[in-house]
Amino acid sequence: MRKAFVAIAAFLVALTIMLGLTYPPLWWIAIFTGPVVLLGIYDLYQPKHSIVRNYPVIGRLRYLAEDLRPKVYQYFVESDTNGKPFSRLNRSLIYQRAKMENDTIPFGTQLDVYENGYEWLSHSISAISHHELSSDPRVLVGGPACLKPYSASIYNISAMSFGSLSQNAILALNGGAKLGGFAHNTGEGGISDYHANPGGDLIWQIGTGYFGCRNHDGTFNPEAFGERAKTDQVKMIEIKLSQGAKPGHGGILPARKVTPEIARIRLVKEGFDVISPPGHAAFKTPIELVGFVKQLRELSGGKPVGIKLCIGRRSEFFAICKAMVETGIYVDFITVDGGEGGTGASPQEFSNAVGMPLREAVAFVYDVLTGFNLKQHIKIISSGKVASGFDLVKNIALGADMCNSARGMMFALGCIQALECNSNTCPTGVATQDPSLMKGLVVEDKKVRVFNFHRLTVASAVELLGAAGLHHTHQLTRAYINRRVAPNLMQSYIESFPYIPEGSLLQTPYPLRFELGMALSTSSSFVPTDYKVSLVDYAHANSYSDHLDEGKSKP
Repeated sequence: MRKAFVAIAAFLVALTIMLGLTYPPLWWIAIFTGPVVLLGIYDLYQPKHSIVRNYPVIGRLRYLAEDLRPKVYQYFVESDTNGKPFSRLNRSLIYQRAKMENDTIPFGTQLDVYENGYEWLSHSISAISHHELSSDPRVLVGGPACLKPYSASIYNISAMSFGSLSQNAILALNGGAKLGGFAHNTGEGGISDYHANPGGDLIWQIGTGYFGCRNHDGTFNPEAFGERAKTDQVKMIEIKLSQGAKPGHGGILPARKVTPEIARIRLVKEGFDVISPPGHAAFKTPIELVGFVKQLRELSGGKPVGIKLCIGRRSEFFAICKAMVETGIYVDFITVDGGEGGTGASPQEFSNAVGMPLREAVAFVYDVLTGFNLKQHIKIISSGKVASGFDLVKNIALGADMCNSARGMMFALGCIQALECNSNTCPTGVATQDPSLMKGLVVEDKKVRVFNFHRLTVASAVELLGAAGLHHTHQLTRAYINRRVAPNLMQSYIESFPYIPEGSLLQTPYPLRFELGMALSTSSSFVPTDYKVSLVDYAHANSYSDHLDEGKSKP
């Protein structure tokens, strides 16, 4: 192809010269042939791209094709059910509810009900009309030491920081939360003016960078925290230990992005790189963690304080529970983030291969809290691809009390899953700081869509609750959700994730599958003990099927 290009280029040059000399007005042809020839010559000698070097000019079509491929696939190739991370079926449902359009489907399900992984709800002959049920079920968050418990919706906006999202997106999300009476998690970027101005309820997330409550050296600043935490708009405080999209991974905000506004909001120096370390400096052990929880609760005037984590090393969660039992200091809630959670930018290995998936994580957290007799004090929030009424019902059945959604709310804002969150080129103005793109997102319109999506999704969950013959979400148990695990085998969640008795981790013998976690954990350290793990321990730790006798009903 290199030789062919040289021949073609020589021909084009010769043709241009011949035509120009024969009829001078035809010299304008050089406007087209000249750049092509010059570009081809450059391609022949540039060292970085092999394809372009071997296929001058025409090889550049590859980059155009790569750029167009996701868009062509989304609109012309993918089916309604196979899109990732969210299928067209799920995205369309969110759009329809946000816009108050018809969200029913004709001609039956498009899902393969005989495919492994298909899930469904067990309905009741004695179904209850949803008109007889509360259209806005609430959950009271706050343990024994909480002076200002918060009555939360069962569905709220998950953590998304200003900076990751545009100011218009934050304004619309919080405006929707204000209209619907549900909560908006600030993300670890802190409380911006765009979170505060609409007046919606806030969950202030405190990450490892302590943005909005930090000293110049990055350590925690109690005075700055207390000043912001006592504002009426802040309803709960969430300490982020890890997140599902990139658990155990810190981050850096480049100096060029640290504008005067960002510096003011986050209490950092303008024009300098800002580091979010992978771990917290305010505590190093489980005992110190619960002490930090107590400190934040006191500084906030008694508001609910909880933790957010993606489950990794299971012994660490046992250690946190042991610390709560030993000190009598309880977190008010635990946000469980699944490994399938999303973020604006994450290393591929972390998104694809680190962190426990949400279903297993919620069941694990519920069971361990039950085993330590702590669940009565602590609410569980489930976070990770929760975008429909059935998603809400599934997670609550597993053990969650309420759910958070980030990407579902982004779709309600108009996100089209362009997968450009990390490039500042979001075409809908949601995940960008480009002012020209941001203007496409009209706050007054989109906040109503967020409100509509939330209201109709909760209404869908209430209808499913009635179909199961239940009056309240806390009546849902794992027995109500079924899953196909093989072509000829179906299991309820209670068979896949059997309950354990209350208090069964407070005395020996422990339930078999929790013996290893108990042996490896201590309240004085997140590091596992020096207990030597045997093959029997591994078998117990990973076995579910042989423990169905440990409990068939929700405690």
